[in-house]
Amino acid sequence: MAIYTKKGDKGETGLLGGSRISKDSLQVACYGTLDEANAALGVAYSQIENKEIKSIIRDIQKQLFVVGAELASDEKGYSLLKEKISGKDVTTLEDIIDHYEKKLGPIHEFIIPGETTASSHLHLARAIIRRAERLIVNLSKTSNVRLEIIQFMNRLSDALFMLARAEVYYSMVEGIKEKVIEKIRMGKTSHELTLEMALKMAKVAERKAAEIGVPIVFTAVDASGNIVLLHRMKGALLASLDLSPNKAYTAVALKMATHELAPLIQPGRELYGIQVSNQNKIVTFGGGYPLKINDEIIGGIGVSGGSVEEDMEIAQAVLTLFEEERGGLH
Repeated sequence: MAIYTKKGDKGETGLLGGSRISKDSLQVACYGTLDEANAALGVAYSQIENKEIKSIIRDIQKQLFVVGAELASDEKGYSLLKEKISGKDVTTLEDIIDHYEKKLGPIHEFIIPGETTASSHLHLARAIIRRAERLIVNLSKTSNVRLEIIQFMNRLSDALFMLARAEVYYSMVEGIKEKVIEKIRMGKTSHELTLEMALKMAKVAERKAAEIGVPIVFTAVDASGNIVLLHRMKGALLASLDLSPNKAYTAVALKMATHELAPLIQPGRELYGIQVSNQNKIVTFGGGYPLKINDEIIGGIGVSGGSVEEDMEIAQAVLTLFEEERGGLH
């Protein structure tokens, strides 16, 4: 069967149901714009790696065909439709919006498209959907357009906005993971944090903690974030058994003290949202420090049990010992 039929050579096109209509009519503009949006979504789909977002986009593309079919139908064609957009579809979009808003948090400034190629195409699709919505609202003034379609189009642009934000977030997380994996692939560093050194640091941490009067958990990890030693003082908080090693892991994974992360995770900053990455192992308050020899990270420490200030004070005592002893590491 030939792609071309020559039936549209006079500027008309056929509707589902058999009647013909001018190609520059408002009705054709409505479903034609949906086709345009679907194409933009296809580009985004081909670029996105996150399976959850890809699945949502594919479902949306199928729903746009459903909306388009209804808008491209005459009275007879409408009666032949087997599937129509319903209130349930509107609710599904609202659930998507709520899910990602909860995950990503509120925004406090306008978002300029362009952070990733895929998110840019999602923003493009969102803008096209907005245009389609305006056309459909205009069509509803002279033709019978169901309320569910108008509602669906309104929610869809918001859903695409949230998906664009999610795409940027997941791309950032994957970038961080790749850096961590690359560090692990590099193998052992030229210096190693030994168990002997970790034990010395644990003794200093316990002595300083006893001096302050707070029982703590002290953790030392190697350059790959693996635990070398975990030491728990009697009476230390159970929560510290998670926080201490996670602080040490964070310091190694991000190559910085954990208290330095706080300003970087605020909305709009470069590491916003990282605290929920890496299986929620990232800690963004004080008590975790990387251990360095000549700018080479050989491990990290984490202290948890007191206030943030107390944890940092104890950790500083450990770092002092490390500075004195690091010449003996090999």
